[in-house]
Amino acid sequence: MKSDRRYPDSVSGPFEVPPIEFVDREDREIEIRPYAGSEAEQEALVEMYSAFDPSDRAQGIPPGQESRIRTWLESILSEDCLNVIAWDDGTAAGHSTLVPDGEEDYELAIFVLQDFQEAGIGTHLIESLLGHGAEHGIKKVWLTVERWNHPAVSLYKKVGFETTGAESFELEMAIRLHEDD
Repeated sequence: MKSDRRYPDSVSGPFEVPPIEFVDREDREIEIRPYAGSEAEQEALVEMYSAFDPSDRAQGIPPGQESRIRTWLESILSEDCLNVIAWDDGTAAGHSTLVPDGEEDYELAIFVLQDFQEAGIGTHLIESLLGHGAEHGIKKVWLTVERWNHPAVSLYKKVGFETTGAESFELEMAIRLHEDD
């Protein structure tokens, strides 16, 4: 089944492949690593999402209750998804995921805990996820973002996403990581 979603003609990247380490704008040493499937990682993500500011939720995610967070994480931490986590020591500061949507398309979602926003973590998190995805042969990635979320739209454009569609309150953006065969 071919997707009718539009993608840019040109390939973006290359992107850094995790694990990566950097110092954020708040002088915190941040490490971004691929999700390895451990219970400790899952619990750190549950803790992160439980502390997530409700005003930062978009399109109903992340969910608000712990039981719903666990169910949601179970689906996006599955083997067919790719995930990277930004760590400040043992604290999950951010998480991004690529979720398959059809045969070739992957949807991107990113979340950065409020105390870690505007420190450069989101850029590294997206770029390392895209590098991780490209390394695993993912060719096409898309996302939706609320059009008034200017910081997010700017971030996505900065890493190479292009607007490919617009509804009343959402923009659809896409990026190509590899040429089609």
